[in-house]
Amino acid sequence: PVRGHSNVQGDRTMGIWEKPKEWLLESLDKEFGIESPRHHGYDAVEAMEAFERNEVDVFVSMGGNFSLACSDTETLEAGMQRIGLTVHISTKPNRSHVVHGRTSLILPTLGRTDKDDKHSKGAQFLSVEDSMSVVHSTQGRLQPVSDHLLAEPVIVARMAEATFGPDHPVDWKAMAEDYDVVRDHISRVLPGFEDFNTRVRTKNGFVLPNPPRDTRSFKTDIGRGRFTVSPLEYLSPPKGHLVLQTIRSHDQYNTTFYGLDDRYRGISGGRRVILVHPEDLAELGFQDRDLVDVVSTFRGQDRQADKFRLVAYPTAKGCAAAYFPEANALVHKENVARESNTPGFKAMFVRFEPHTGQAALAVEQASLEAATVV
Repeated sequence: PVRGHSNVQGDRTMGIWEKPKEWLLESLDKEFGIESPRHHGYDAVEAMEAFERNEVDVFVSMGGNFSLACSDTETLEAGMQRIGLTVHISTKPNRSHVVHGRTSLILPTLGRTDKDDKHSKGAQFLSVEDSMSVVHSTQGRLQPVSDHLLAEPVIVARMAEATFGPDHPVDWKAMAEDYDVVRDHISRVLPGFEDFNTRVRTKNGFVLPNPPRDTRSFKTDIGRGRFTVSPLEYLSPPKGHLVLQTIRSHDQYNTTFYGLDDRYRGISGGRRVILVHPEDLAELGFQDRDLVDVVSTFRGQDRQADKFRLVAYPTAKGCAAAYFPEANALVHKENVARESNTPGFKAMFVRFEPHTGQAALAVEQASLEAATVV
């Protein structure tokens, strides 16, 4: 089953969730001789709200670009700066590194394509799960830019040892030196990973269990699969507003852009654009290529993102689209899905206002042209 792109899928398989199940916590306790915390953590939106309430002392980001990936950018960034210590374990610089707490650390780390061979046990490899639930090994081949770069498992293990002390029952040093030790622990904690180290070394890896596929069984109280039905919700934006969704370009992977073009939609040379149906443009009193400020409204509160270019595009009438994460500032923190608490990146009411700096921009452009002629 496809549950999203593969690193998210593999994370959840490993139990990475702010609300871990009791069976997983009990399994961890038994394996390591510890007592795992039972209180739940925060999801992304809950974390943002906790920042505002000054309830977070330390924020550690394992990769990612939290400031840009989350909703309500201005609110989030103000909250990030309330934190005592922010730590980013990263392979390259990003926006989140410059929106930080009172003290901030950036810990460079090896990327997946880098060699990881500075261990007493020799070169190490990692394992990944693809979108078809196949687990296989991956090993970097490139020479790291510095001999001082550490791999993520090593950084995490050293942080843990420094936090809990040398007498902690978890074998942090052993796991940092030999990733087989990590996989052995996983094999005893998580169902489906028995004999992990042997199976992951086979040519094509191994496929995780899937009861409906393997045995035509379902782990429900009735032993059968259950279908859920969600009622359709028809959105009715206020007069003069459109329903905006965020999208991604061809040259984009999450918050990383590899170029400013989007071959999917014929956009080139820029990302700060709003795709709007031509009839909507006319009805709203705008033209193709107008420069506008975009204002979203949610429960009587506005959010604004300036200087977007309107582009006539055959999207559905009444709807518009803008790129993630440029449009994230328009998503109010309380605009979330009812059950998942996921930000409403796909549905917000927006209106357009002529860009307030347009006249100044025209004067500036004329001055530049005059200077060029001279």
